[in-house]
Amino acid sequence: MVVVILEYRIDRRSGVPAFQQIVQQTKQALRLGVLVPGDRLPTAKEVAETSTVNPNTTLKAYRELEREGLVEPRPGRGTFVRRTLGRPETGTESPLYAELVAWMSRAAGAGLEREDVAALVTSAMEKQYAAGNAAATGATTTGPTGPTGATTTWRTGE
Repeated sequence: MVVVILEYRIDRRSGVPAFQQIVQQTKQALRLGVLVPGDRLPTAKEVAETSTVNPNTTLKAYRELEREGLVEPRPGRGTFVRRTLGRPETGTESPLYAELVAWMSRAAGAGLEREDVAALVTSAMEKQYAAGNAAATGATTTGPTGPTGATTTWRTGE
């Protein structure tokens, strides 16, 4: 059994419920390969101690992940990852990740703040995925796309 040290960071000012932030962060860890099948998630008590959320909040998040077939509770043992969302091209060892890190370094070197970078990434991602949807319907789009067009550092709305 592998126990992954995963610390949830809850942003109380985001407007996103804490349980949903736990779901999103768990999915991100699954996509990036931080969590793999067989890993045990932190207990509700451990999350409460490190993230100052009510244990019931964590249990609600874990039930949502269970409903989606991503984790499974094992009575008396904990909650375990059942399946991953990751693909080789989404891991931190992928060439796309390396390109993104290099781009982030250039952005920071140019004086951009975290919020500026997030806005650029979000804009490029929306444009790229809108272009993908347009291609599926036969519409065309124009404009430049960068190396981060299909990459996100944070998932929302899942």
